Amino acid sequence: MSDKPSVLFVCVHNAGRSQMAAAWLAHLAGDRVEVRSAGSAPGERVNPAAVEAMAEVGIDICAETPKMLTVDAVQECDVCVTMGCGDTCPVFPGKRYLDWQLDDPAGQGVEAVRPIRDEIKVLVEGLIEEIAPEPDRE
Repeated sequence: MSDKPSVLFVCVHNAGRSQMAAAWLAHLAGDRVEVRSAGSAPGERVNPAAVEAMAEVGIDICAETPKMLTVDAVQECDVCVTMGCGDTCPVFPGKRYLDWQLDDPAGQGVEAVRPIRDEIKVLVEGLIEEIAPEPDRE
């Protein structure tokens, strides 16, 4: 078990919002946080518009694959974030559960995905400040 906080992002297909959120958290927090994402009905691949939108900000998620949500994944995380998609997770005492209400990028072009990407970044930045703030540098 790590002493780093662990975050699990959950969305039904694990192909858009949760993939972008996981990528933002890994990019912005680096090794201060363990990051996972999953879904209850994983898609075949990550949404191409999400891949393109993240590439525009220098984050490559083209090699990511949607993953199945498991009870173990929820049990092993400190914070479980659902993405406003109605997916539910097993509830365990001592876990923190958040639900971020975000538009669904499925079937949307990159123009529609950009604002979702940017909203996710703001939410991730707030989460980082709460669970893994940058150490003071003197």
